Amino acid sequence: MKLKKLSSMVLVAAIALTGVACGKSGDETQAPAAKSSGFKQYADIVLGEDFTDLKAEISFFNNRTDLDSEDYGGTTWKEYIAEFNKMYPNIKVNVITDTNYAEDAKTHLQSGDYETVMLIPAIDKADLSSYFESYGTLDVMNQQINYADHWEYKGEVYGVPSTATCQGIVYNKRVFEEAGVTEIPTTPDAFIEALQKIKDHDSSIIPLYTNYAAGWTMGCWDDYTGISATGDEAFTNNTLLHSTDPFKDYGDGTHPYAVYKILYDAVAKGLTEEDYSTTDWEGCKGMINRGEIGCMVLGSWAYPQMEAAGDKAADIGYMPFPITVDGKQYALAGPDYCYGVNKNAPEDEKQAGMVFVKWMTEKSGFAYNEDGLPIVAGSTETKLEFDTVTLLQETPAVAGEEDLLNQLNAESELNYRAGGDRRIQLIIEHAAMGDMTLDEIVAEWNAAWTAAQDACGAERN
Repeated sequence: MKLKKLSSMVLVAAIALTGVACGKSGDETQAPAAKSSGFKQYADIVLGEDFTDLKAEISFFNNRTDLDSEDYGGTTWKEYIAEFNKMYPNIKVNVITDTNYAEDAKTHLQSGDYETVMLIPAIDKADLSSYFESYGTLDVMNQQINYADHWEYKGEVYGVPSTATCQGIVYNKRVFEEAGVTEIPTTPDAFIEALQKIKDHDSSIIPLYTNYAAGWTMGCWDDYTGISATGDEAFTNNTLLHSTDPFKDYGDGTHPYAVYKILYDAVAKGLTEEDYSTTDWEGCKGMINRGEIGCMVLGSWAYPQMEAAGDKAADIGYMPFPITVDGKQYALAGPDYCYGVNKNAPEDEKQAGMVFVKWMTEKSGFAYNEDGLPIVAGSTETKLEFDTVTLLQETPAVAGEEDLLNQLNAESELNYRAGGDRRIQLIIEHAAMGDMTLDEIVAEWNAAWTAAQDACGAERN
């Protein structure tokens, strides 16, 4: 499969994902502090020449616990740091990983005692300058990296993507082929039919593994409800905010309803694991590699992890999400977690952190190794390939509405694209028990969304 490229791969909206109360949110945030004359921002650092004699010890907090293991099939953190130290032998990097990163990272920030470099969790954009050092202005950083505006606020960039992904489904090609699925499904109905063929062919194989018990994996379903389900780059940060009943059934196999219906129907028809409460995130990687699972709905970041989980990497593939909009398929392409440098660290540590982030971006090969889309501006290096799919980036919210999604999420308690794990788990539970239809579920969501729009003063179209 060959990746269809757009003319620009550098713009993606920041989805500020933490819930806040309706109203004012941080206009009083102070501007980035002035640096001493010796401090260099991202664009000014020349790797291998600047700061090679800098002595510092920094910490790096991230979610990739699998890279701690010597059994990981790709490059480990130990190996990355060893390579970094060949260029910067006097900067010691202590790597800290966490399986519950999304929540624990916010706890670290709130404590005021957090690492030199960390992956930016779901916080308000207005709070960025309180926690993180600016890498430079958006104009400057757009020349350095793709997706520079993802964690930009008031013209300053506070996050550099670790890698970039697109949205689809990781699957076992052999399982699908042996079940007689000869064409990649492009509609919800065709996808459910493919899952049924897998079950009918071999009942020991789990057609669709939900990863219910992990919790955070449930939020992945929301990621497909924007561009993948609508082809609308403005859906998440603009259209949704002002839509009337955005979760309703549009009747044509598109929009968020169609995404949630795939999950609901798969569970209701017995096409997922027998006991969703016992799913195992780490264990599922080897299971799909061995052909015990047909597919999982996860971003392309999961693709290399499934390949590395056994000796049958060639069986692992990555397909577009099965929704077609007016004859075309779309996928969201955007950054994964982004590196942030602790604003409140001592200056030598901040500088070392800035150097480390630039090295990870330009020299480590991390994005390529993880089958991601390129981060360095102008680079085309990627192993990820999609066929017949248009990759799009989300447009940002309009001025003055940068945190409106957060406010609506907080008021409605739906946490859409904000770690709404429990809400998606409820789809599985109700589908398994048969006590609520999907229409009844989304009716409650639409009511909560409407009430939140009213409370936050968001006009409806």
